[in-house]
Amino acid sequence: MPPFEPYSPRADRYDTMLYRRTGRSGLLLPSISLGLWQNFGFSHSLDQSRAILRHAFDAGITHFDLANNYGVPAGSAETNFGQLLREDFGSLRDELVISTKAGYDMWPGPYGEWGSRKYLISSLDQSLKRMGLDYVDIFYSHRFDPDTPLEETMGALDQVVRQGKALYVGISSYSAERTRQAVAILRELGTPVLIHQPSYSMLNRWIEEDLLDALDAEGVGCIAFSPLAQGLLTDKYLNGIPEDSRVRYGVSFSDTLLTPNNLAKVSGLNEIAKARGQSLAQMAIAWTLRDPRVTSALIGVSSLKQLENNLGTLKHLAFTAEELTEIDRFAHDGELNLWAPSSSN
Repeated sequence: MPPFEPYSPRADRYDTMLYRRTGRSGLLLPSISLGLWQNFGFSHSLDQSRAILRHAFDAGITHFDLANNYGVPAGSAETNFGQLLREDFGSLRDELVISTKAGYDMWPGPYGEWGSRKYLISSLDQSLKRMGLDYVDIFYSHRFDPDTPLEETMGALDQVVRQGKALYVGISSYSAERTRQAVAILRELGTPVLIHQPSYSMLNRWIEEDLLDALDAEGVGCIAFSPLAQGLLTDKYLNGIPEDSRVRYGVSFSDTLLTPNNLAKVSGLNEIAKARGQSLAQMAIAWTLRDPRVTSALIGVSSLKQLENNLGTLKHLAFTAEELTEIDRFAHDGELNLWAPSSSN
């Protein structure tokens, strides 16, 4: 007998989640999606991951987002997800949207990163094997490669769709100009770009300058990752650095980002959230969704408590004009965009 209770999803799992159309495609995504970046590899409890995925699906989160290098060690998030998929979600595959990506360093040698056809297709084959899947729903170019012709990178995305290894393709952290170029190449090939995945939060607003306009004009969806600014847009750091935080472990977040200026912004935003009857995390997620061009907010959680708090966002998504004006007093760039080198090309 397995060491866990068999999973039967809630019958009412679709009753409270809000779903949004992805650009001008036929695909609906939940307004809150779950990313498996930090907390689902071999360094974390499989039982905890199981509990989070089950609760997320019971709440109507149908989209699980991965990448080849997620988890410690790289690839372990996909391996663990594949096991949980077989044990808990095997009969539910057609109710799920599963995405993965390739672009960052994954294996030694000249073919283990960036955007060549060799790397992208090899990486997707490895990802499918780790997850035990015949196809993913969305496959992304994880970052722009300045040294590989964009035609080659986009041609590889077109090829995996034609091979049946992915239903849709997307790009992540591409500038508005490069996004338009990618869209044009794939449109000519007959495989449209479904979605763009940029970082976006109240302290990282780079996509507002021209990317959202480009996506809207091209009919491409947008899923915002790191809407909580790697945890800064919570009440976690208002009274010092907790022992269980990313800063303590040095995971994709440096204490150099906890500047007095950034903490003052977070404190001001926290007061606005309190006045709205929300946690700061809930307000931060709702804020990213205030723009209808944003299809989904991609969250990452390490506990059921965090997941439940983030899901509470759905109870209060609307903002008054006065609230948005007040938020703009504090919602300025905090130099948090770790992915700027990709989108600056």
